[in-house]
Amino acid sequence: MNNTQITALVIILLYMAATVVIGLLASRRKTNEKTKQSNDDFLMASKSLGPVVLAGTLFAANTGGASTTGIATNVYQYGLSSAWYVIASGIGFVLVSFIAPYFRRAQANTVPEIISKRYGKASHIFTAITSILALFMATGAQVLATASIINVVTGFDFKTAAIVSTVVVIIYTMFGGYKSVTAANLMHVMFITVGMTIAMFIMVNNKNVGGFGALFEKARIMQDVKGVNMNILSMTKVGGITIIGYIAMYFMTFPTGQEIVQTFCSAKDGKSAKLGSILAGVVSAAYAIVPAIIGLLAYVCIDGYAAGGAQKNALAQATITFAPSVIAGIVLAAIVAATMSSASGNMIGTATMFTNDIFVPYINNGVKDDKKEIWISKIAMLIVGSVGLFIALAASNVISVMMGAFALRSAGPFAAFICGLFAKNITKRAGFASIVSGTAAAAIWIYILKTPWGLNAMVPGGIVAFIVIFTVSTIERSMGVEVAPEIEFENI
Repeated sequence: MNNTQITALVIILLYMAATVVIGLLASRRKTNEKTKQSNDDFLMASKSLGPVVLAGTLFAANTGGASTTGIATNVYQYGLSSAWYVIASGIGFVLVSFIAPYFRRAQANTVPEIISKRYGKASHIFTAITSILALFMATGAQVLATASIINVVTGFDFKTAAIVSTVVVIIYTMFGGYKSVTAANLMHVMFITVGMTIAMFIMVNNKNVGGFGALFEKARIMQDVKGVNMNILSMTKVGGITIIGYIAMYFMTFPTGQEIVQTFCSAKDGKSAKLGSILAGVVSAAYAIVPAIIGLLAYVCIDGYAAGGAQKNALAQATITFAPSVIAGIVLAAIVAATMSSASGNMIGTATMFTNDIFVPYINNGVKDDKKEIWISKIAMLIVGSVGLFIALAASNVISVMMGAFALRSAGPFAAFICGLFAKNITKRAGFASIVSGTAAAAIWIYILKTPWGLNAMVPGGIVAFIVIFTVSTIERSMGVEVAPEIEFENI
């Protein structure tokens, strides 16, 4: 390794160590408190998050490998318009802010639990299983991104890097619970936003780049191997349908994604949930261009780099090439921050759903036992980390894994979830039929039809789910079937 790689590696390792220390301190502080720790304390941060901490946690949970390394990689194919993947998430957070208070007021901790309040046991179990499977995939995507960075920086075997990354995330998540995750996320957000933005300006002004003007001029005339202009500066190359699909994807996946809903449910009140969501949206949309510019640096300014096509390590390679060693370490630590924060959120979300939606009602016969539930939660985190590691070793594209995970967990439950909150004349069986049919439609769209027109699978899946829930409800009501009981909301 050269000096830049060694310095970057040291900073990344120090950052990982700091993250683990935060988890251990959070665990020790809670252990020293006189009051007994409940499972809600461990998994929901005692439902005490204010808008700023909540915004940071939302941003960190959503900004992972796909939002950093994935965007930089896709600049080759879509130019700067690859940033729409994250800009759309910002729009999604703002849209979801209008319903965010209802998550906190629903007196529930998980998406399947909210579903069960309206549609019963079958819907509860199906949603819990698909949501848990989706978080396995999402965790794998974050491990894949983290290991790719470490592999580029150090030359370590990808498998070794993936194992180290997984172990670090498991340790600080298991020991500290959600309070350690939210505390670490504040550090993560600073590294991701401020650190990467400052580094981007430094890299662009490297003498071998020559500033933004020189970079954009080189990019404007850049051609592919066939001599065709790549149009790499375009903000629309990804296509209007894809952009609409991204926005729809986030609007549908945020209300049905456990790592996001759990954060809303951990807010101290409905107002904090709404304001935190808006703040997270603004930060996400502003940040989106940063990894895209860094990816542009790699393809435009590294000789022969674009000739190899899309490179999954574009962001790391640009950083190593154009940033001073300390800055490179900060950028790469920021990427590690992004991926680890998303992975830890996925682990917490999986543990919460398994404990609340499977263990307590169906294994422990509805009996609450905080001490036992905390141990079960920790075991669930260990399992999801291990499965995520296996997925990371088998997968290759971060964004494709994440898109599959989003479709699996959201296409079916979204219609039932929204109607469960706001619609009155919906029946239980209609909710279950909607969840199953929407999930099936999304799977067919991805795996059989191969995502025609580039439209995200959640759009057709969601349309099918809405059609089914209203159609079946209308038919059942005409047959005298009673509507599902409405959810009772707390006045907070």
